Formats: sequence, C-alpha cells, structure tokens
Amino acid sequence: MAIAAQDKRFAGSIPQLYEEHLVPLIFEPYAQDLAARLAARPPKRVLEVACGTGVLTRAMARALPGDSMIVATDLNPPMFEHAAALGTARPVEWREADAMRLPFPDGSFDAVVCQFGVMFFPERAQAFAEARRVLAPAGRLLFNVWDRIEENEFADVVTRALESVFPHDPPRFMARTPHGYHDKEAIARDLAQGGIERPPEIVTLAARSRAVSARGAAIAYCQGTPLRNEIEARDASRLEEATAAAAGAIAARFGRGAVDGKIQAHIVSVDA
Repeated sequence: MAIAAQDKRFAGSIPQLYEEHLVPLIFEPYAQDLAARLAARPPKRVLEVACGTGVLTRAMARALPGDSMIVATDLNPPMFEHAAALGTARPVEWREADAMRLPFPDGSFDAVVCQFGVMFFPERAQAFAEARRVLAPAGRLLFNVWDRIEENEFADVVTRALESVFPHDPPRFMARTPHGYHDKEAIARDLAQGGIERPPEIVTLAARSRAVSARGAAIAYCQGTPLRNEIEARDASRLEEATAAAAGAIAARFGRGAVDGKIQAHIVSVDA
C-alpha cells in the first residue's frame, strides 16, 4: 500500500501534541517492552531509526547498561529535535537520517531498533536491507508494528467517527498507515526481500490505552498525528469539529470520565 506524502509529515504543533497526548496513551507500554527485550541481551552499539519524540530512546537510556552506545535518528527534524530537548537519562547521539539510506558504515551496530516507524517506510524491503547492512555479524533487528485497526479500539472509533464529519471523503490515515502493515506474512516476505534470511519471531502483544478523558484521546489522534494533515486538507476550519466528533464517539463507547481501551501490536525480532 502506498504511503501518502502527508502521512509522513510530523510538523507544526504535531510533535508537542504527539508527545503530550499520544505517547502516554499508546506508546509508553510498548517502548518499555522493546527496551526490556534489548536489555535481556544488551548490545554495545544500538541504532534507533524513526525515533520520533524519543519515548523508546528514553526507555533504552534507562534500561541498557551505561556502556551501551545509543544513536537515535529520525527523518523529521521537528520530531527528534523535540526528543533531544526533552533529554535522556544519559548521553544519546541524535542524528537526522533516512532509514532508506542510513549514513553509517557496514557493521556499525549490534542492534537496530524501531518503535512504530516501519509502517511509514515507503520501501520496507530496502529499509530492512539497510538495517542488515549496518548490523554487525549476529546483529539483531527489533521493531514493532500496530496490529489491524479493529484490534485498537480508540483508533478504530476515531476513524469511524470522522466518517460522519467528512462522509464523501473520510480521512483514512489511521487505517491506511499506522495500522496498515499488520500482515505477518507480508512482514516476513519484506524481511526476506531485504536479505534477512532467518525467519522472524513475531509476538502479538495486547495492552491497555488509557486517558483522563475522551477529549484527551481525541486530541491525541486528531491533532497529534498526521491525521490532522488529512483533516485540514479537507477543511482546516473543521479541525475542532472533527476532534469533538471523535471525543463524542469515544465517550459514547467508553464513558464520560477516564477512558480505557484495548491496543495491540506485533513485536518482530530477527537475527540478521
């Protein structure tokens, strides 16, 4: 499935809203999970691609031994600049880098890790080939991707709610991109095409997504992700209307106070 240009644009107020609302809503439990998996076999040199605002970077900085080198990269300067400003428990090297063309020599890292970024890569096999290239012998590739949108309740409810706001052209960002790369066979096939011959270990992990209010969850999705770009491309004056519709749909299903919904992702690990 093609990745639309606006799906990869994290700019303006999106990085701050993403960090404030979306990170605690859906990303933190999976960042802790990936960091713990790395710490069980601690690498000396770690490359993170698509680091976003640094939720996994911060978790790795806490979980890995002090002598582990961490290089965190992202293609979107507003995202990793926000991450760098937030800081980490110990020094991390921040770099602008394209996962399709990594600016590192062959065999530079013992692990390449990615938290919910693979879905945004336009050529995933090429990105996996680049990860393989920069991995040392017996290096490890570790990443996670969201399961299908029906297994992620808030994202599904928000997507359906926006159909009432834009009935003739509903925004489909959440289903198309964040939740559009959930097929395990497709993941294994792309890894093989990228030159990673060993079969991956893929574990499906459910967790809970919690927010203090339905509106907080709606802001996370409608204003803290590129879904905002899709809404504003249709009618920028209706962003608040779209957010309110999403909040109303979440409240109708999960209640008017604090809300709690299911999230689910695949954890992919392979020795390259």
